Amino acid sequence: MKIVLSGFYGLGNTGDEAILKAIVDNLREDLDNPDITVFSLSPEQTAKEYGVKSVYRGWRHGNKEKVKALRQADLLISGGGGLLQDTYPTKFLFGPLPYYLLIVFLAKLCGTKVMFFSQGIGPVTSKWGKFLMRLFANMADFVTVRDQYSKDYLLSLGVKRPETVVTADIVFAFKPDEDHVAYASLGLKGDERLVAVAPRPWFDHEDEYIEKLAWVLDELIEQRGVMPVFVPMEPPYDTNVSKKVMAKMRFADKTRLLGESFTPNEFYNFIAKTDLTIALRLHALIFAALSNVPHIGLSYDQKVESFLKRSGMWDKSFPLGEFEKETLLANALYALDHSDELKAMMAPNVDVLRSEAKRNVSLLKDRFNTGGK
Repeated sequence: MKIVLSGFYGLGNTGDEAILKAIVDNLREDLDNPDITVFSLSPEQTAKEYGVKSVYRGWRHGNKEKVKALRQADLLISGGGGLLQDTYPTKFLFGPLPYYLLIVFLAKLCGTKVMFFSQGIGPVTSKWGKFLMRLFANMADFVTVRDQYSKDYLLSLGVKRPETVVTADIVFAFKPDEDHVAYASLGLKGDERLVAVAPRPWFDHEDEYIEKLAWVLDELIEQRGVMPVFVPMEPPYDTNVSKKVMAKMRFADKTRLLGESFTPNEFYNFIAKTDLTIALRLHALIFAALSNVPHIGLSYDQKVESFLKRSGMWDKSFPLGEFEKETLLANALYALDHSDELKAMMAPNVDVLRSEAKRNVSLLKDRFNTGGK
């Protein structure tokens, strides 16, 4: 089976690279020798890292190669992740939303079937974005989404033609290899209580949440002797925010900042060694859940809240713009002091999410693995 993958690949975002690894690994496990081509901003790097064919994803060049790959493919997988949204400006045919939908349109022109795969939908707020969704998203042959909110949101946008099934984020089917490179890079003694911190820039609340988070981390250092370690899931943006948090701290010398060059697998293995994860980044929280590490999310988007409700940790988490530092501290202290209780609560929830994530590929196999277009 020949498959083309379209997503936010080759741009250095750890969450999206984790999505790509999970999709590729699970396709290879469940399908008979699939022929995989990835549209990537860094095609040579993507081809080398994942053992796939790769074509430049942008429109500046490589368009003949994209058309050729789609003509030869049995299926275009669009996803996973939060591709279909217009949080970033959408002008006519420029921006993330038009790009991914135009790839879908191009696939259909080439006679190729299309699956939106393990996607989180929205927000789509512009009139133009909503029009593009009604026009192009209805061309998909089948859709899986990672939460019920996304399914409901698709319907509200008028995307009603393709069958849509709720599963889970494909990263819950992530297949880690044991690797301690990221942990070893810190030169620790081995007896530290580690708190992974995965911030990100955000437009409306960045300065406010940075000050609150810095205060909370100082208190955790003082009261529980932890070592916060910042995990930059999307460098250099997350690195810059991490440094801003550290600049506000009294005990910044008792923190660490991981380097920017680690793979999703290496970040996963680091988070698995921590006692608590505090994050805005969705896939840092998912890595924590997969490792049965208690986690507290600061939700800047519905996708983060939806995940935390499914993992069981939403009652310890907060909307990004609506939390008090004292309450975040209290919840973090509770998570550190009642780790076994929280792990026992999370484990069955994560088992369900892992099973639902694998179902993305089972559904693909049932509907499309027929040996041709």
